[in-house]
Amino acid sequence: MDDDEQREIARKGGQAAHEKGTAHEFTPEEAREAGRRGGQVAHERGTAHEFTPEEAREAGRKGGQVAHEKGTAHEFTPEEAREAGRKGGQSRGSQDDDSGQGGRGGGNQGGRGREGREGR
Repeated sequence: MDDDEQREIARKGGQAAHEKGTAHEFTPEEAREAGRRGGQVAHERGTAHEFTPEEAREAGRKGGQVAHEKGTAHEFTPEEAREAGRKGGQSRGSQDDDSGQGGRGGGNQGGRGREGREGR
């Protein structure tokens, strides 16, 4: 039996299990582990999706939004924010900006602006 035949049989079995209500329901931990293993295999085979910079930015933005909504986002210290901004400026290059700030404006606001830093 070739891979395509085996895949089709598995697909039909999964479909039938869902229709009967007996399909396995993954916990978040199981799903995370399965995704991690699948990603490793895809990278080993050279079939993993290669994100464009735009796709990576969008995925990071969405993940950050969800983390903030759930209250699980990392809260940067002023030192961490300064270092992240410095590294980000280096990786972005000048982007036709003569200010020497790597195409980004602002100062050392730590990624938070002036709001939200009182009491630190």
